[in-house]
Amino acid sequence: MPGHYKRVVNYLRISVTDRCNFRCVYCMPPQGAKWLDHKEILTYEEILRLITVFGREGITKIRLTGGEPLVRAGLADFIRGIKEIGIIDDISLTTNGSLLPPLAQALKAAGLHRVNISLDTVNPASFSRITTCGRLEDTLRGIESALAAELHPVKLNVVMTDALQETDLAYFNKLVYRHPIAVRFIEYMPIGGNGIGSGADTAAVKRLLSTVAGSQTLGPAGNIKGNGPAKYYQFPRTRGTFGFITPLSDHFCGECNRLRLTADGMLRPCLLANREVDVKTPLRSGASDRELAMLFHEAVKAKPQGHSLCRASGYPDFKRRMSQIGG
Repeated sequence: MPGHYKRVVNYLRISVTDRCNFRCVYCMPPQGAKWLDHKEILTYEEILRLITVFGREGITKIRLTGGEPLVRAGLADFIRGIKEIGIIDDISLTTNGSLLPPLAQALKAAGLHRVNISLDTVNPASFSRITTCGRLEDTLRGIESALAAELHPVKLNVVMTDALQETDLAYFNKLVYRHPIAVRFIEYMPIGGNGIGSGADTAAVKRLLSTVAGSQTLGPAGNIKGNGPAKYYQFPRTRGTFGFITPLSDHFCGECNRLRLTADGMLRPCLLANREVDVKTPLRSGASDRELAMLFHEAVKAKPQGHSLCRASGYPDFKRRMSQIGG
């Protein structure tokens, strides 16, 4: 579906829940989040209908997010339902990984293609500080289960906060030598709560990676399957890669191909803007497929040319935190 500024929108990120078993400080406000009532959250049947309608309008790729999507029961059956629609050719999942070990094989069998797992540090104390209540060993086991289930390419999302240290980079470097993993470093965005600062910039991380790799030089990597804006690099003879996602220092708004559907049924044209299109109310009021398609087109046309963090006026007052939008 072409929108303004010659961008083709074919990718929908769906938050299936606002709930999470972690409380990451950059994702939730310090006082915690008030969960949505269950009746406010779209049912799987409602989401499947929207996917069917939006698929006819050009959506071919789906990513399931949260909160933490694995806290919602029945996710494997839901993924199977997406696959059975017959329109979507790529289904992926973003997770903290802690709940993945007993589910990975079933999710793969249902039709899940790949996963992104959040891992900002491998220092247990720093991991606890960021996640508030998460355990590092649970996420590491989640990564192992994703590899065992062949949910390739397994990608790790590393937010560049002040918790990221050279010891973490040394760990990630060993990981890409051993496994076909893409470790992606993401610039910290001020959408969540407080309690943590931004860390090293992209150039500094590249220099440190070269240092821990024995002064090797990062070179451009081949294409990595996915729908996002990461630029990938690798050292010689590694199985995996390093990616960099730079929404602030080198934004990619001109190539943005996505919409977001929040757990409470709002289409969000841009992660970093407050504009939303309500699809839940019409859906529950008997809207036709044509009327729902018109709302999809409205959201596509509402995508801004660039996000608000690019502007000299500074950061806007975000009405939702990341956990309420879907990562």
